[in-house]
Amino acid sequence: MAQEHSQPMKPNVIVALLVGLVLGFVGGRAATGSKPSTGTTPPAAQAANKPARAVDPTVFKVPVDGAPTKGSVNALVTIVEFSDYECPFCSRAHNTVEQLQKDYGNKLRVVMRQNPLSFHPHARPAALAALAAGEQGKYWDMHNLLFANNKKLDGESLEGYAKQIGLDVAKWKADMADERLGATIDKDQALAQQMGASGTPAFFINGRFLSGAQPIDNFKALIDEELAKAEGLVKSGVAPSQVYARTIEKGVERAPAKAAQQQAEPPAAAKKIEIPADSPSFGPATAKVTIVEWSDFECPFCSRAVPTLNKIKETYGKDVRVVFRHQPLPMHSHAKIAAVASMAAHEQGKFWEMHDKLFANQRALERGDLEKYAQELGLDMNKFKAALESSKISAKVDADSAAGSAVGANGTPAFFINGRFLSGAQPFEAFKPLIDQEIAKADKALAAGTKAEDLYAKLNQDNVNAAPAAPAAPAEPAVQKVEVGNAPVRGPKNAPVTIVAWSDFECPFCSRAVPTIEQVEKAYKGKVKFAFKHQPLPFHQNAKLAAVASMAANEQGKFWEMHDKLFANQRALDRASLEKYAQEIGLNVNKFKTDLDSGKYDKQIEADMADGSAKGANGTPTFFINGRTLVGAQPFDAFKKVIDEELKKAGVAMAAEAK
Repeated sequence: MAQEHSQPMKPNVIVALLVGLVLGFVGGRAATGSKPSTGTTPPAAQAANKPARAVDPTVFKVPVDGAPTKGSVNALVTIVEFSDYECPFCSRAHNTVEQLQKDYGNKLRVVMRQNPLSFHPHARPAALAALAAGEQGKYWDMHNLLFANNKKLDGESLEGYAKQIGLDVAKWKADMADERLGATIDKDQALAQQMGASGTPAFFINGRFLSGAQPIDNFKALIDEELAKAEGLVKSGVAPSQVYARTIEKGVERAPAKAAQQQAEPPAAAKKIEIPADSPSFGPATAKVTIVEWSDFECPFCSRAVPTLNKIKETYGKDVRVVFRHQPLPMHSHAKIAAVASMAAHEQGKFWEMHDKLFANQRALERGDLEKYAQELGLDMNKFKAALESSKISAKVDADSAAGSAVGANGTPAFFINGRFLSGAQPFEAFKPLIDQEIAKADKALAAGTKAEDLYAKLNQDNVNAAPAAPAAPAEPAVQKVEVGNAPVRGPKNAPVTIVAWSDFECPFCSRAVPTIEQVEKAYKGKVKFAFKHQPLPFHQNAKLAAVASMAANEQGKFWEMHDKLFANQRALDRASLEKYAQEIGLNVNKFKTDLDSGKYDKQIEADMADGSAKGANGTPTFFINGRTLVGAQPFDAFKKVIDEELKKAGVAMAAEAK
């Protein structure tokens, strides 16, 4: 399977994974209080050796109606699982559950409920993807793919999985955006909290709580115990289909307060968040609390957050400032132009009025719609239309997007409260404790002499300093020998640094990397050369033809002109569009058409793909800087670090030769 369009693992994601590791350890190991069973101890003895929580006799009344279910209604044991597709321990437990289903056959039923944790930015979209697949009868197909690829849950990957399992993708996308499925997740999460199962994975086996990715023998001990009880009920006359209902009918409907506290989510990670001077905001710059939001006008969850932010504004007044930054997701075809339209309105002092129009009309964001909204707001239409075409505004949106990705705001909406991360369209009650805590800190800082204008910078830095330390970065992959071969190249032949990219013209993350590479070439003029190799991913239907078109243009000496056209028009890469671009850049169009049909570039493209895969460049974009791997649409500073190190090496080598 093709890998995702790789975005680099950002520091806050690493922190989140570390938190997940802690949760998984606490839930999956420490809760057992003993070494895993070898499988030779009888179930009764296993139960006797475990602490009370792992085999707590309390039965919880956990409903199963309406949730995805796998197994017979006559199964004597039902496992209700609360899970998160981005949680590494949930993925591990998934394998355990699959083995249990094989071992117990029709005696075991599995019911899935969603609990995407807030510090996993891709978890909620993945849960929606699974539920939307379920609308077409393929929940479990998607469920299995998500756990098999739980590090590849970006929007493009989710759509690739939808195609892979044969979904009607248009319907799937519409269902993903349906508020009804979002409400289902919200209800599942509320139920998890009610049952004291805030961490993931959490299991209820015939109503009895088992926390974490525990060894399979721990599951079997509890299943065997419940199976014996269930068989007794059947012998007494209870129909197998009624065993679960009978077992939980007198169960506890809410966990004790202490259990809920033990499962409480860890503190959110904090990031240093810059605020550009031209970003739209409401509230004073001297506010005690600054909330920076990354959002997408076509995202249904972002619109759901609008009333919450309005309530925050009403409740806290001048104590809170909200700053809006853009993160138009690649799966939303109108999000980028809507973002540009909002900034065009911002130039005329009416960002928030346009903001409200766009969120109120998310299904009508065509160019004509945007112009209509501008007219309704009384904007200068000539100025607005010119701004819609402005490369300056488009670059501002791209800069916001890159900055969001750099701090882990890859999903939308994403909020940073004085730098403290809060993910998703959460209710006012989720914001309130964080805001109240930050106001208390602000009051203390002001009393100690901090100037109001310096308050945000101080509180943001204090939160970053207090955040859990990120683990050491993983070791860099070994340096590889990467040949340029006959790939298109720009830059001096003898440049001390060579960057070789494996890329895909239909990949949104590849297009996001284009301005970064241009910035690198400008900053290191004469010191860097850049080579382009092809890795068209199979779920991008026009990527291969676009790659061929670029090589046909290369034959006429205009690869880079076509390269720029293709990335600037990623949503129009059909045959007719490619021929139009060929004409626009001055190619001999008849020759271009002939070359496009000749098949003569297939071997080079396939060789690029094979070479890339052999070097680990299965996701796009992947870069090799003097053979050193850099994966994803990373910021300029990530390239700068490696390039500076390589230039330093080259300088030492040249000095040695001079002697």
